[in-house]
Amino acid sequence: MEPEPMVEINSHPPSTTVAVEAVGNDDEGDWSRDDDGVAVTEPMQTETETITPAAQDVKEIEAGVQSLEVGTKGKVKEVVHVEEPEAEEYNEENKKRHLNVVFIGHVDAGKSTTGGQILFLSGQVDDRTIQKYEKEAKEKSRESWYMAYIMDTNEEERVKGKTVEVGRAHFETETTRFTILDAPGHKSYVPNMISGASQADIGVLVISARKGEFETGYEKGGQTREHVLLAKTLGVAKLVVVVNKMDDPTVNWAKSRYDEIESKMSPFLKTSGYNVKKDVQFLPISGLMGSNMKDRLDKETCSWWDGPCLFEVLDKIEVPLRDPKGPVRMPIIDKYKDMGTIVMGKIESGSIKKGDNLLVMPNKANVKVLSVYCDENEVIIAGPAENVRVKLSGIEEEDVLCGFVLSSISNPVTAVSEFHAQLQILELLDNAIFTAGYNAVLHIHSVVEECEIVELIEEIDTKRKKDDSKKKKPKRKPLFVKNGAVVVCRVQVNNLICIENFSVFPQLGRFTLRSEGKTVAVGKVVKLPSPGSSTF
Repeated sequence: MEPEPMVEINSHPPSTTVAVEAVGNDDEGDWSRDDDGVAVTEPMQTETETITPAAQDVKEIEAGVQSLEVGTKGKVKEVVHVEEPEAEEYNEENKKRHLNVVFIGHVDAGKSTTGGQILFLSGQVDDRTIQKYEKEAKEKSRESWYMAYIMDTNEEERVKGKTVEVGRAHFETETTRFTILDAPGHKSYVPNMISGASQADIGVLVISARKGEFETGYEKGGQTREHVLLAKTLGVAKLVVVVNKMDDPTVNWAKSRYDEIESKMSPFLKTSGYNVKKDVQFLPISGLMGSNMKDRLDKETCSWWDGPCLFEVLDKIEVPLRDPKGPVRMPIIDKYKDMGTIVMGKIESGSIKKGDNLLVMPNKANVKVLSVYCDENEVIIAGPAENVRVKLSGIEEEDVLCGFVLSSISNPVTAVSEFHAQLQILELLDNAIFTAGYNAVLHIHSVVEECEIVELIEEIDTKRKKDDSKKKKPKRKPLFVKNGAVVVCRVQVNNLICIENFSVFPQLGRFTLRSEGKTVAVGKVVKLPSPGSSTF
């Protein structure tokens, strides 16, 4: 099996240049096509004991905390910057909510340009910087790309005009603090797009209205379809579909072109698991000109649009709340050394406070929180949905890998090397069959790991009605399944990975399988080994 492009397998030290923070979604128990992008099935019964501590001896771990505290007291002054700002109290009542927004869509749809325009309109970029980018783009004979330079910061991206890594930036509205995750659109960088989508609360699907460009992205081989399916599977429950480049001469704000795109996209979004009326919002924009983004369209530009602008839509989107008092779960997406070990990620559950004693899993390392940062500000405590940087003592930077999880001591995340999963097979390469021994690359939260399907347990009949459950006859284990099948199987990886049962922590229990640059299946974790064991 050829390796995935641009992907680092979890057994090797990860790159420290990733600039995104982990985000998930809290739609618990949603596994049907109508709710989570997978064929309708009855949820598997899961064992409640799988949420018990994964460590074999929690008392031993807790006892180690005392020695950690003793060893830390004399070192705090060495690792804390003198110039760091005074920490701010975390006040939930006076604090704006925080959401991560991932921009997805086919290459050249205008994702980076739209993201750059948002930053400019929200005051994050000044006129002088824009003039600098305009000059730079003109020198490269890419005059219309200057807004994209705000998001595409490295030279390779600017020369090629293609986003490679997941860009990150921040802006605020009256009610919400947003983090923009600008995902690559090229098919070679889908693994990087998965990284962005797995961290997002809401998605903005950018579609080009320019003649020929929508068709290229939507037809087979384009990335529009794959991005939508991956976004839904990875927990992006709300989607804003922006029909971009409406100002293009081939379109000229024509209502017929907008209606054509909406009429083609709506049925596909429905089959991908989205409730189009409830969870999807369409609107026309021009990312380059900034039209219908911060302010509504004027009638001279577009006489037929009476709907909201992009900022209004983003401000009004509601997402499920997370539990600030739950067990700590923070998948680590990056780490570096700066007078101490600093890890980055998004808090999926619980709260992290300065002075907390936590575990880094799966290596069960006792650590102490020296400081917590939200954006650029040090805070005393940070809660769910926050992108944070956490300075730790008790562990060296080289002992942390992407995919590790910062976790509570009393209720640590489960670390296993195999699990039972419910998979939907999407598109096997060259009409191959899916059977025991099948190898692929597993993407689950910030984990990227080679895996093997070691056993097919049951194929699920998605057409069977719930009333027929009593009439169902026991079936023999299938030898193989083909495209479109829904199957329960046992998945094995070489290294311990931190995951949870989907019914308990959806953010740590949904995943995709890829092979040779294509997404072949999407799935969820339905059963974990018994407490204290990493295998069945």
